[in-house]
Amino acid sequence: MSVLRVGNASGFYGDRFDALREMLTGGELDVVTGDYLAELTMLILGRDRLKDPAAGYARTFLRQLEECLGLAHERGVRIVANAGGLNPAGLADAVRELADRIGIPVRVAHVEGDDVGPRWPGSLTAHAYLGGFGIAACLREGADVVVTGRVTDAALVTGPAAAHFGWRPREYDRLAGAVVAGHVLECGTQATGGNYAFFADGGAGRDLRRPGFPLAEIHEDGSCVITKHPGTGGFVDVGTVTAQLLYETGGARYAGPDVTARLDTVRLTQDGPDRVRIDGVRGEAPPPALKVGRTRLGGFRNEVVFVLTGLDIEAKAALVREQMTDALAKSPPAQVRWELVRTDRPDADTEETAGALLRLVVRDPEQAVVGRALSGAAVELALASYPGFHLLAPPGKGSPYGVFEASSVPQGDVEHVAVLHDGRRLTVPAPPADGTRPLEAAPEPGLPEPLPPGPVRRAPLGLVAGARSGDKGGDANLGVWARTDEAWRWLAHELTTDRLRELLPECRTLTVTRHVLPRLRALNFVVEGVLGEGVAARHRFDPQAKALGEWLRSRCLDIPEALL
Repeated sequence: MSVLRVGNASGFYGDRFDALREMLTGGELDVVTGDYLAELTMLILGRDRLKDPAAGYARTFLRQLEECLGLAHERGVRIVANAGGLNPAGLADAVRELADRIGIPVRVAHVEGDDVGPRWPGSLTAHAYLGGFGIAACLREGADVVVTGRVTDAALVTGPAAAHFGWRPREYDRLAGAVVAGHVLECGTQATGGNYAFFADGGAGRDLRRPGFPLAEIHEDGSCVITKHPGTGGFVDVGTVTAQLLYETGGARYAGPDVTARLDTVRLTQDGPDRVRIDGVRGEAPPPALKVGRTRLGGFRNEVVFVLTGLDIEAKAALVREQMTDALAKSPPAQVRWELVRTDRPDADTEETAGALLRLVVRDPEQAVVGRALSGAAVELALASYPGFHLLAPPGKGSPYGVFEASSVPQGDVEHVAVLHDGRRLTVPAPPADGTRPLEAAPEPGLPEPLPPGPVRRAPLGLVAGARSGDKGGDANLGVWARTDEAWRWLAHELTTDRLRELLPECRTLTVTRHVLPRLRALNFVVEGVLGEGVAARHRFDPQAKALGEWLRSRCLDIPEALL
C-alpha cells in the first residue's frame, strides 16, 4: 500500500498557532495531528470545567480550524487531535457547528471512555491513556476530523496508520514502529532542531529561527522516514531524532495500550538531507493495565524573592530567614522551602550582577496562611532587615496548585468507544488476557569495550554528549547520548548512576535508575522524586526538569583528549 504521510501541528496547548496552516500548505500530507494534552494541561482544563461544565477542551484548536478546515477539506487531509481534553464530545459538537457556519461538509467523530474519575473520588481529573484503535475505527468509517480525550501521544499516529494499512491488534512490530514514529512527532519541532543540545553547531540548512514541524512517511511494515516540508526551518538528522526518542521515556520497554515498543531495537539511518529512516523496531504484547493520570488540588502556594546585593550575602540571607521564621511562627505554613541562588559577582560593574536571589516558597491547605500572613510579614521587613532590602516583585495573595499522580486500571475495565460522525457507537475491545504481558525490565545489554587509557582533560560533558530531559509526574527523565562510537565507549562506562549523583548534587539522596540503549549510543536516567508532586506544584526552580540535561552537560569531568 502507499506510504502514509502523517504530520504534526502541535506539541502542546499553546504551541505555534500558524503551524496547522503551515503543515496544510507546505507540502504533501495525508493526516495532520495535534497533541494538546500534557499533565499540567489536564489540571488547567479541570479548573476550567469547574467554572463552566461545557468547557474542558482546547479552544485554540477551534480557532485554528476556523482558518484551516476549508484547506484540509480541499486537500483531502484528515485531522486527528487530542484537543478534546476532558470533553471530546463537546469539542466534536463545536467542530460541527463551526463547519456548518463556514459551509465545509466534514464528518466529525470522537473517541471517549478515558474518563475514569468515579473510580478516584476527590480527584479533579482522572483519565486512562487509551490506544489508537478508537481513532482507527473513526477513520475507517469515514471521519474527516477525529477528536479525542486522553489517548497516548503516539496513538495519534498509530490510529491513522492502523486504519490506512489495515493493521490488527496483534501486529506488534508494525504497531511498535508507528509508536516510535508517533513519539518522535508528538513534541513538534523538538524533532526538527528545537531545544536541541547541539543547536550552536551551525551548518547549511540549520536556520533555527522558525523550525518547521515534522512529518513521518510511514510504510506498511511499520518503518518510517522522519522529515519536514521542503523549505521550512530547522533540520532533521540522527541527533535530533535520537534526542526526541529519549525524551520522557525510561527503559528499553516503552509500554502503551496497544503494544510495548522495544526502544533497544530502534535503528536510525540518515536517509538524505532532513530525512532519518527508522526501522528494525520490535514490539511485544501490551501490559494488562492502562496508565491513569490523576490530578487534584493540593492546596495553596506563594512565593517571595528577596534581592540580596553586594557584600555579606550569606549573612543577609540568614538574617531574613530568621526574621521570616519568627514572623510566621504563630501559623507556620505546612511546607517551607528556601533557596539561595548566587547570581552575584564580586566587584560587579552593574547593580544587577552584584545581586543574589533568596527564594521563599510556601504551601499550605489554607490560602490565608500563604497569602496575607506571608505577604504582610515580608513587606513589614522593608525598613527593618538587611541593608539594601527589596523584593523581586510584590508578594501576592497565594494561588492554588495542583498535584499529578499516576495510577493504573485493568484494560478490560475501561470502555473505549469510537463515536462516529453519524452517531453510531463502536466499542473497541480490550486485549484478551493472552494478548497482554506484564511489564518487566528488559535484560541489561552488554557495554562496549572501554577506551584504552590515555591523556585526559577537564572539560564539560556537553562537548562530547547531548542530553534532553523532562518530567513524568514527580520524576525526571534525563537522556544522554554520544555522537560517535568512540564517545559511546567512554560514556557507557563513565556516566554511572553514582557519577550522575556526583555531577548533580540535587540527586544525591534520590533513587536513580540507568537504562542502556546501545543502538542509540544512549543512556536514559530516571530520577525519582526530584520534582516533588509534579509540575503543577512548582517544587523547584525548573519545575519540569527541562534544563536538567543542560545542567549535566555543563558539568566538568576528565574526558579523554582523543574525544576532544
